[in-house]
Amino acid sequence: MRKSQMKLGLSMRYLGYHDAAWRHPDVPAGGATDFKYFLNSALIAQRGKFDMVFFADGIGVRADDNPPGSLARTNRNVELEPLTLLAALAPMTSHIGLVSTASTTYNEPYHIARKFASLDNISGGRAGWNIVTSWSEQEAWNFSREKHLDYDTRYDRAKEFVDVVTGLWDSWEDDAFIHDKASGQFYDPAKLHVLNHRGKHFQVRGPLSAPRTPQGRPILVQAGAAEQGQEIAAANADVVYAAQVDLAGAKAYYAGLKARMAKYGRATDLLKVMPAVTTIVGRTRAEARAKFDQLQELIDPMVGLANLFKSFGDLSGYPLDGPVPEPVDAPVRSIAYNMWHLAQRENMTIRQFYQHKSAGSGGLALHGTAEDIADVMEMWIAEEAADGFNLTPTHLPHGVSDFVDLVVPELQRRGSFRTEYEGTTLRENLGLPPNTNRHAAAAPSGLGDVGQ
Repeated sequence: MRKSQMKLGLSMRYLGYHDAAWRHPDVPAGGATDFKYFLNSALIAQRGKFDMVFFADGIGVRADDNPPGSLARTNRNVELEPLTLLAALAPMTSHIGLVSTASTTYNEPYHIARKFASLDNISGGRAGWNIVTSWSEQEAWNFSREKHLDYDTRYDRAKEFVDVVTGLWDSWEDDAFIHDKASGQFYDPAKLHVLNHRGKHFQVRGPLSAPRTPQGRPILVQAGAAEQGQEIAAANADVVYAAQVDLAGAKAYYAGLKARMAKYGRATDLLKVMPAVTTIVGRTRAEARAKFDQLQELIDPMVGLANLFKSFGDLSGYPLDGPVPEPVDAPVRSIAYNMWHLAQRENMTIRQFYQHKSAGSGGLALHGTAEDIADVMEMWIAEEAADGFNLTPTHLPHGVSDFVDLVVPELQRRGSFRTEYEGTTLRENLGLPPNTNRHAAAAPSGLGDVGQ
């Protein structure tokens, strides 16, 4: 079994990942649109030496009123646009990475390349892009479409999208800009590279109107278990956010994903697999249980059923204390089937299932003392089921402050987590090597391709 230090991320969407988070007496109900609310949580995570904060995102309100009356009982509707929010967080933080989702279906590659390069420069090298294809019809309706693109088309577009973005990030070599006032030379034309991409989905000339970034390029993150997504991750990603719920499944996913990397000429340690984990920690197990029970009592049954609707359809006609039916036509099949298999193994009723699902992000859920939680996290690292974890707290800031105050010191005591940041960039703190511009690596000094 291996012994290595784990990586940690904090997911900060809405008010937390428990469906009743907004009803908790200590949570500001309107916090999802309050910059100071997120700044507080980010600073707590930075105090705990987390690698990054992470914002999932959807380009629309991805909910219907199913069952009727449920929509007005959830807080998952309005929020701050994450790239704008991260740009505001950048000067207020110093070491923690800043990662956001951006869709390959409802953006253009040049937009994404430019925005994330700008965030990387603003933050001094702490930006990361989470690559998603989007999944909801609600997003399609906001972008002049009646229907979402089909599964295979989305991923085919995504693969080319990533190729274009990474190509644009190599428009300028590290030392392209001379800024020599005496000679009048602003940049070295041999170190400017025009992309001239022409593919199935995109035609992008370039170059990018943003310089080479402090990390060489922003960190690339991929989330999900779809076959096509795993190929994109194996070829390009630095971090994968997974959603495995048991050790055996996590080990199989980890091994399978890393095995794909060889055909792309990549070493396995260049990709950090970080499953989602929702923790409720107390100084005693009874204290942790009381925290959990308080939140569970706040779940509205209609919200619980609504939370299952996307993956399982309308279950309001089924007995709440009966078995969970198999998902049908789920838009995110990997997550739906991971959860269904869990319900089968644990013999859950629909009521128990929505209570479980409402309690977190659909990933690993750990309740107990700091020692209990550290034991499981260390086991997943030792068993090669993970390289770290993405904390999906029940509610903010309490979910992260409890983790930082109780679990982090226990991990540090065991030598399983850093006591100080290794560097100032996200790439350095993840333990990844410097990114090399493809043109600098491929061509002798002084040979550029401008105008090709």
